[in-house]
Amino acid sequence: ELGRVLGFSLEMLRAFGFDKFHIYLSTRPKGKCVGEPERWEAAQAALRAVVTRENLAFDVDEGGGAFYGPKIDIKIKDALEREWQCSTIQFDFNLPERFDMVYVAEDGKHHRPYMIHRALLGSLERFFAVLLENCGGEYPVWLAPVQVKVVPIKDVHLSYARQRAAELQERLLRVEVDETNRPMGAKVREAKLAKIPYTIVVGDKEVEANTVSLRLRDGRQAHAVPFDEFQARICRERDTRALSSAFSDLAK
Repeated sequence: ELGRVLGFSLEMLRAFGFDKFHIYLSTRPKGKCVGEPERWEAAQAALRAVVTRENLAFDVDEGGGAFYGPKIDIKIKDALEREWQCSTIQFDFNLPERFDMVYVAEDGKHHRPYMIHRALLGSLERFFAVLLENCGGEYPVWLAPVQVKVVPIKDVHLSYARQRAAELQERLLRVEVDETNRPMGAKVREAKLAKIPYTIVVGDKEVEANTVSLRLRDGRQAHAVPFDEFQARICRERDTRALSSAFSDLAK
């Protein structure tokens, strides 16, 4: 179970784009703590074995465990190489005792279980603060609050823009249409400043050919992209939780 929890924690952090993290094994603190010394030793050995089996480098934080049990802390590094604790996996000797939790083992006898606490993100506010700094505010598509901004060049193109937006929304994409009465350049610039992953501009050529003019938030562009291809690529990028653009081969 410890191995599954640790593996899931690391997989989750990598999905968010974190590849710089360090593991700490925190042992029995000095002073008052609950649980027999033998159980502490067994639990610490189990944690160490799990980390070792995953071939992960770790440091031992002597005395850094909670009063109720040892733990594994996964600390991620931000853009300034500072460490922040996020995921933590903790043994708990306290609650099984307090709630008199038991189970019947194969030998037919009652045994006291170990309890494992899992805090996969730690503080949500802290995690997303580090994530924002790590990605410079440019969330990957699967996390972006708005994934596509549709910009019609003129009012006559608004109907086509709404139609395409509705089709994308049917695929559960988060889409907005800029219907404001402003120059196209101002609309595109606002979308770029908002760090929206993709802005699609539609005008006469796009309406006639059922295409979109695509602009990535890094300034690259791809023209005359068939709408069906755009839709398929962005859905694949979202569904696979990709960290790089699905249009890198098209945009210049």
